[in-house]
Amino acid sequence: MNYEFDTIAAIATPLGTGGVGIIRISGGSALRVVGGIFSAKEIKPNAITYGWIKDNQKLVDEVVVLYFKAPHSFTGEDVIEIQAHGGVNVLRAILNLVLRNGARMAERGEFSKRAFLNGKIDLSKAEAILDLIHAKTSKFASASAKNLSGSLAQEINRIKKDLFKTLSSIIAGIDFPEDMPEPDYKDLKNELESVKQSIEKVLLSAQKSNIMRQGIKVAIAGRPNVGKSSLFNNLLTMERAIVTDIAGTTRDTIQETIDVEGIPVTLIDTAGIREGNIDKVEKIGIDFSRQAVQDADLVLFLYDSSVGLNDEDAQIFELVKNCNYIKVATKSDLSQNRTDKDAIYLSNKTEENIETLRRKIADVVLNNDLTETEFTTNSRQQNCLQKALDSVNIALEAVEREEIQDLISIDVKSALLALDEITGEVITDDILNNIFDNFCIGK
Repeated sequence: MNYEFDTIAAIATPLGTGGVGIIRISGGSALRVVGGIFSAKEIKPNAITYGWIKDNQKLVDEVVVLYFKAPHSFTGEDVIEIQAHGGVNVLRAILNLVLRNGARMAERGEFSKRAFLNGKIDLSKAEAILDLIHAKTSKFASASAKNLSGSLAQEINRIKKDLFKTLSSIIAGIDFPEDMPEPDYKDLKNELESVKQSIEKVLLSAQKSNIMRQGIKVAIAGRPNVGKSSLFNNLLTMERAIVTDIAGTTRDTIQETIDVEGIPVTLIDTAGIREGNIDKVEKIGIDFSRQAVQDADLVLFLYDSSVGLNDEDAQIFELVKNCNYIKVATKSDLSQNRTDKDAIYLSNKTEENIETLRRKIADVVLNNDLTETEFTTNSRQQNCLQKALDSVNIALEAVEREEIQDLISIDVKSALLALDEITGEVITDDILNNIFDNFCIGK
């Protein structure tokens, strides 16, 4: 089904200094809008046209224009892309001309939303675009590209086809009993068991998908001056946190994301945890540190090996011991005593065992069995799959009891409707708006 929309426009590339910047225009008036500000007399579809963007007689920028004629475009409408020089001011000047000439500013994700509403992509592919844009690692980008190619949609459609076949045989037996007998309960059980296994197969990748999308949190905890901020900087390979020998220098949690074997790992540098005479600001920072430890998937517990574990360290370890943690003995360049067999002895100054710790963190991350996954799903899709699985299980229980097949068909229909939500055949405006509101403007 095609929809009629007004003409929209937006800058489709990140704002900043660059070689090329793109303004995208989509809608029935796109050709007229661009024609009014472009020096070339004719803009041919599926061709590159060179010319100047002009504000009346004033030259604005030297550009090339690409015209994708409906329905052979991303949105299914006439789409024109103006490829200009990538300066902030020049792109904004061209966009303002486009808006003055009859287009309106696109909303977040409106280009992709139009592609979905015009039948150019299904909802799973639209969400794959969003994942691809926001992918923090190459592994998740690759998995998102696979969804964009249609792997998830193809599997969902295959499951729906099997369910629809089962539903059709039940309805035919109910409506035309003389011509088509009701299917045997044994056959229904086999068909529904097969569907159940297929749904479970897709759901099996849920944990892997969530870790690749969200990553894991690693909190660096310990008392003041044990080397937390120095280790944070070393793991990042950049000077991100301020390092001094003054206790309480770090007053707030600082976090950055690194790529560990294709998984985003958020490192959190926390304020040193201590008791005693501390000011209000540091106390707030310490409270944040305690919360960061509780929320982390992994804690790096640091103590000063040149001093050894003291009572303050022992109190902090009480917070950590029930978490997933790695014990790190810092300042190993100042210590000759290495009797703690559970600790990694490390020096931020000489970088001794920094790589060992990196590998240990990677081992913890990869312990989640994040091998190549066939399907990548988000929480909305996982909820739909779980609803479909619940309905199939209810239908299977009814088949076991050999209940009236008219009642069994209700749960089979419910499973189909849940799967329809994944690809967008059945969707509410609220869900649709929530998905596309997370897109950037220009996509």
